[in-house]
Amino acid sequence: MARQEATPPLQPEVEAVTTDAIRVIVADSEPIFRVGGRKIVAVEDDIRIVAQVESAAAAVTAVGRFNADLILLACSLNEPPAETVSSILSIAPEIKIVLVMIEPTEEETVELLRLGACGIVTRSIAPDLLVRCIRKVHSGETWLDSKGVNWVIEAYRAQASQLTLPRNRVQLSPKELQIIAGVTQGLRNKEIAQEVGTTEQVVKNYLRKVYDKLGVSDRLELALYCMHHRLLENYSKPAAKTKAGATEEPGAAAPAIGDGTSRLA
Repeated sequence: MARQEATPPLQPEVEAVTTDAIRVIVADSEPIFRVGGRKIVAVEDDIRIVAQVESAAAAVTAVGRFNADLILLACSLNEPPAETVSSILSIAPEIKIVLVMIEPTEEETVELLRLGACGIVTRSIAPDLLVRCIRKVHSGETWLDSKGVNWVIEAYRAQASQLTLPRNRVQLSPKELQIIAGVTQGLRNKEIAQEVGTTEQVVKNYLRKVYDKLGVSDRLELALYCMHHRLLENYSKPAAKTKAGATEEPGAAAPAIGDGTSRLA
């Protein structure tokens, strides 16, 4: 039985956590939901609650202190969820965020997914579905109900229609094209870095520059842009990797493509 006393800002779980268990932080201002979440996963061998917090600030602190895989983040906390999501990912970029909301709107759903959230559930979600959600998101999938999926599809469809409009011409370097090719192949930044022969941080820096040049804001929009503009149609993969930190050799002029300026609101 849980002790009925004031919850400290950070409430770590003291039970042993197996190395292959999914480590979860529960962030909710309502004690009943924190207790309920803990009871739901208590019978699951592959999921463990490693901390419980009751404020957005404590949630940000917790992700920096505990080596968690996923956080169940209630949108009822005392900060706008978009700000909390951004703060959490700036500290722990690899953590999976599942938002718990009363009734998500189309605007909230699209914005939170674009900011990096991996799933959205409602407070009325069935216990078995919550457990399934945790496992699916941990494995790399995105969790939305059918309405949320339709909202996201429509948002990207609208974005794609904008990406087909004529643009000003810009140039991409051979290395930028090589990194874009890795993204369209579904490679992670670490895998792209190994293929290019550089570091993961350098790949991230290149992607930010590419996003700014093309007017896109994430990997999916970049892939859509490539598809509509045949960006890699004349691209040839380099024969050999370059060494990390090596200066890029000047090459043939990169193909000119459209410069996207519109973004999804």
